[in-house]
Amino acid sequence: MRESQTNPVGDLLLHLDRAGDEPLHERVKRALRAAIRDGRIEVGTTLPPSRQLASDLGVSRWAVTEAYSQLTAEGYLEARTGSGTRVRWADAPDDGAGRRAPRRTPEARFDLGPGLPDLRAFPRRRWAEAVRAQVSTTSYTEFGYPPAGGHPRLRRLLVEYLGRSRGVSANPDDVTVCTSVTDGVRRVCHGLRAEGITEVGCEEPGWTRLRDVIRAAGVEPVPVRTDGGGLRVEDLAGLPDLRAVLTSPAHQFPLGCVLAPERRAALLRWARRVDGVVLEDDYDAEFRYDRRPVAALQGMDPSRVVLFKSLSKILSPALGIGWIVAPPRWTRHLHLADQTATQPPTLDQLAFATMLESGAYDRYLRAGRKRYRDRRDALVRALAEELPGAPVLGVAAGLHLILRLPDGVDTGAVVRAASVRSLRIADLAAYHATEDHADHGLVLGYGNLADGAVGEAVRLLRDAIDACR
Repeated sequence: MRESQTNPVGDLLLHLDRAGDEPLHERVKRALRAAIRDGRIEVGTTLPPSRQLASDLGVSRWAVTEAYSQLTAEGYLEARTGSGTRVRWADAPDDGAGRRAPRRTPEARFDLGPGLPDLRAFPRRRWAEAVRAQVSTTSYTEFGYPPAGGHPRLRRLLVEYLGRSRGVSANPDDVTVCTSVTDGVRRVCHGLRAEGITEVGCEEPGWTRLRDVIRAAGVEPVPVRTDGGGLRVEDLAGLPDLRAVLTSPAHQFPLGCVLAPERRAALLRWARRVDGVVLEDDYDAEFRYDRRPVAALQGMDPSRVVLFKSLSKILSPALGIGWIVAPPRWTRHLHLADQTATQPPTLDQLAFATMLESGAYDRYLRAGRKRYRDRRDALVRALAEELPGAPVLGVAAGLHLILRLPDGVDTGAVVRAASVRSLRIADLAAYHATEDHADHGLVLGYGNLADGAVGEAVRLLRDAIDACR
């Protein structure tokens, strides 16, 4: 499937039916759709500007722009600033290996899926002001290629922020700016391979995407069971070849637990004993509702812990800003072994640095804690009213909780029934790497759920569960 931003369509032959009473923009839309479906316009092709196509067809420009807009809404086209309107639809038949062309998934009206913050609350004005200020005041020398590891100003401010808020012990040279936690884990896994480490212990259950990233980097993810106290560190004794473990001690996903104090100490003792490394995903650490957030594991032994964090679940994944705090041994790999690694744009790095320096980021987090705590409380109340007797777990922190369902209810069927009702939820079983699990429930995220939609979303969830009993 061709995916190029530089393949303009050139002369476009459209069969434009001028007969009948149908509006002209509908005829243009139908002709374009037919050309796409017939394969005369390939996926990735850039369509002519609306003014040019209108001139070629002898119609008004409005008719073309309206046709483009409707086909974009239908998923046939996509419009990107600076790169024109391109074809995105494909209808490739099954090749016999179970692979099909990607289909556009309709967005759910109610988002109870995990993994997103409140996108409605993104600080548009403040972010725009920060970017505008950097464009106006930044020296022209900053518009070249960014230095390895990220902009020095952002790295310095991150060290200050992480030191006071997360108990992290580091200097700016230990920080590498990346695009996401998955990007950071991928980079570190390349360094692990260079050091002869070919396996990484992963929490079971845990984020499926991180396991996929580890495997794609040529390292094998090894499931390590997790319970109410977090990662079962005692199980590492049965894995003598393991020298690296990925864990989320501040708030485990999806179970929502915190790594127990005795296990934190035991995990670091294990890392020192095997000359290994702990990969710490600082997941949901900022959002704790029953007490102050627990400090990062990295501060207990900076020589054995690599810390990962991003803005994806705080501000927005669209920013593509994250960071890695690593011991010098691993930072050298990050800066030297992966010269092609991408970074967030320099202006965005500086805009975030401005928010850190001015205190705007701290204020945003404080407001977010209250907003999410109130929304969690509303969700827990609604679940108690609509689904009495269904246990709710993991409510003390983060942006999700777990709803346990009776054994007779097929959770996969509930997820499908909810989707039909335009409700997005997640099956807890989907986050397991092994089949021998006993978890039976749903993962309900409330980060991106509108406050006014909590009641209706839970009623739809009740209907989906009732339909599957």
